[in-house]
Amino acid sequence: MMRTHYCGHLNREHIGQTVTLCGWAHRRRDHGGVIFIDLRDREGMAQIVIDPDTPAAFANAETVRNEFVLKVVCKVRARPEGTVNTNIPTGEVEMLASEIEILNPSLTPPFMLDDDNLTETVRLEHRYIDLRRPAMQKNLMLRYKVAKNLRDYLDENGFIEVETPMLTRSTPEGARDYLVPSRVHHGQFFALPQSPQLFKQLLMVSGFDRYFQITKCFRDEDLRADRQPEFTQVDIETSFLEENDIMDIVEEMIRRMLKKIQNVDLPAAFLRMSFAEAMNRYGSDKPDMRVTLEITELSDVMKDVDFKVFAGAANMAGGRVAALRVPNGAAISRSEIDAYTEFVKIYGAKGLAYIKINDITKLNEEGLQSPIVKNIHVTALQAIIDRTGAQNGDIVFFGADKLKVVNEALGALRLKVGHDKGHLDGRAWAPLWVVDFPMFEHDEENDRWVALHHPFTAPKDGHEAGKWVAVQCVFTNRMCNLKYSMH
Repeated sequence: MMRTHYCGHLNREHIGQTVTLCGWAHRRRDHGGVIFIDLRDREGMAQIVIDPDTPAAFANAETVRNEFVLKVVCKVRARPEGTVNTNIPTGEVEMLASEIEILNPSLTPPFMLDDDNLTETVRLEHRYIDLRRPAMQKNLMLRYKVAKNLRDYLDENGFIEVETPMLTRSTPEGARDYLVPSRVHHGQFFALPQSPQLFKQLLMVSGFDRYFQITKCFRDEDLRADRQPEFTQVDIETSFLEENDIMDIVEEMIRRMLKKIQNVDLPAAFLRMSFAEAMNRYGSDKPDMRVTLEITELSDVMKDVDFKVFAGAANMAGGRVAALRVPNGAAISRSEIDAYTEFVKIYGAKGLAYIKINDITKLNEEGLQSPIVKNIHVTALQAIIDRTGAQNGDIVFFGADKLKVVNEALGALRLKVGHDKGHLDGRAWAPLWVVDFPMFEHDEENDRWVALHHPFTAPKDGHEAGKWVAVQCVFTNRMCNLKYSMH
């Protein structure tokens, strides 16, 4: 083989050995008679030393520039005292070159690989260079290791990986299909799959009972923070399992993967919470459980207050009044409150009412600082204090509108304030199962009921085609969706 070792694998155990390395010249330094080249490959960096005692190698080294592709025959030796580089795994050794072959010269690269100020446009225009950067190579290696670990685990648990077709017919899903014209059948089109939905169900009917696939999916929709037109998902379908069975399998899959790949220890059992509870307490079906703030229900005590915004929402069909207590939040400035007000407007809220708690023994404008206090009777004010657990020095924010608006606005505000003000429990990872999703939600704009999250097939004529369960496994504020059917 052309190389005997990767650059990043060399250490003190190799001292005295002659090795052959191949890679890219990351940097060349001429120190007055001795030339140093940092040689880079996918596994790391090695320092090559070339001195005049090897004239041919030295002459080649003088012509080397950044990103030249080199083959180097060299002897591993310990670095001189005081020159050890503890920042890299190979920092205790260096390689004394005896031969250098330039496999391919390079033009001056469009940017330095260690430049941290690159724009995305520049990176994408020179993707082949961008992918040489250690951070990008680390990402792709991580992706590979995760996929391999998941495959190994699912194989051990009786799952069969099946490749399903990429060219299929259009089926109703949650977004538009990408269409591919057929050359043979003029005017006819294939559709790229939004998910392998029909194919994996066919596999269940065929008796394969445990299927998985790490598959590409395509959705022709606008780019958003959590949406891409092309993405990869771990797709699982099973038969003859109960809800807890499939969650246990996936829990252990994720737990083992994170331990092996990232050395992260997840809890022995993930927290499980119903969709209704998640929306009521956190305003989201994928709550970040590291944030210690919670939303409190107040609709029932606001129906007869004089503050029309609260009373109107509380008496509205499908309305909600809720509060978000922020401990020690009375120190939040008016300019910050104004900024939070603008923030919740993104989610449809018309404003952001608040009360600063100065003295909970005085349920009036002296103890509770807010322009809305005078329009809320003492019983409702006491309920706010009792239910939220507010203490002196806190602030309580309010949402009052349609249920969807309140949940989305306060849910987003909970995350923002929690991270801004450090209301976190210190965990890096907080896995959570959200279960018992409703099958449909009401689309007010079109006045119809639509499938929530997944295009489930509704039972017809009172006959269940199978048991459908929707769950989400939420990791901090990232989530993976999982749906399975039991036939």
